Amino acid sequence: MNSYAPGLHILATFQAPAPALLDMPACQAFFEQQIAALGLTAVGAAYHAFPEGGFTAVVALTESHLSIHTWPEHGLATFDVFLSNFRRDNADRARALYATTLAFFGATETSKTEVRR
Repeated sequence: MNSYAPGLHILATFQAPAPALLDMPACQAFFEQQIAALGLTAVGAAYHAFPEGGFTAVVALTESHLSIHTWPEHGLATFDVFLSNFRRDNADRARALYATTLAFFGATETSKTEVRR
């Protein structure tokens, strides 16, 4: 039997102030800073602002991905990050990225699931 554990996937929903959930450029700069600080490698990204407000973002990483979808009219966001363990155990980095994301948005966690892949 193979003992390789592919990685940690965190799926979460949080509440945050509407202004933070509208500021896509600030989120993009934050994600870029966090990716660099954690020693991760971005290989592509898509950011889309909706006319009614809110935005969605998906960042492809060599380690896998992270994404966020915001609903400022409801003060709500969904977030997920999956970091594979191909070169190293990245569970601590996935948890750190989630924690700093909550702090960045001034958020309160509504739900969080950690899935060991």
